Amino acid sequence: MSKHREACCRIPPIVVEGYQPKGKYINLNGIKTYVTGPADADKAILSVYDIFGFFPQTLQGADILAESDTERKYQVFLPDFFAGQPAKLEWYPPDNEDKQAKLGVWFENAVWSKHIHKIPGLLQAAEKENTNLTSWGIIGYCWGGKMASLLAGQDPGLFRAAVQTSPARIDANDATKVKIPMMILASEEEPEADIRKFEANLKVAKHIEMFSDQLHGFMSARGDLKDDKVRAEYERGYNLVLEFFHEHL
Repeated sequence: MSKHREACCRIPPIVVEGYQPKGKYINLNGIKTYVTGPADADKAILSVYDIFGFFPQTLQGADILAESDTERKYQVFLPDFFAGQPAKLEWYPPDNEDKQAKLGVWFENAVWSKHIHKIPGLLQAAEKENTNLTSWGIIGYCWGGKMASLLAGQDPGLFRAAVQTSPARIDANDATKVKIPMMILASEEEPEADIRKFEANLKVAKHIEMFSDQLHGFMSARGDLKDDKVRAEYERGYNLVLEFFHEHL
């Protein structure tokens, strides 16, 4: 990331339990979608959750992205691709045969090719809801990170910048197709060698950072915000994301 103004954002105190979302749920092109932030914003972020769906940590993250920047306000849209049937947190990590079997069956309906085609319609519907919107960023958590990676390489470009946190199934070949600025915030559970191969193949503006003491999903459903270190890194991660979008959207 190129140098720019520090402390662009004022992230509110992180709520560790009992978070009350600030947005609302709407029907967006037939998909239940959490929307937060100013209804007249001219920039938007599509947030693509992890396999655990509408978790409080992920909803809080959407609200942080919508309200924390002191100069720019983003409207954030978080669609429910899994239609109320996310994976169960107790299945992860899949460290026994029972968990592996349950997660495997669930993933049959969660392959990216079954959902990625929905994105253009979602953006078009959002732009009908808010006719001021002129540009989009995308943030993907874990499962959503792969979605962001794939979309960043598509033509025509729907997004101006993409972020992956705890990226799932990272593939250096995807990076060769990426056409927009890319950020990756990786955890201890993504092999750093794979992250660096992806980084080496990027030919765009980029910010790649390892959060090597954090669990996979630390910025979404698996982040234990009661832990001081996790909470601090959750906040730092969102600050980095906001700075990245501030620079590239």
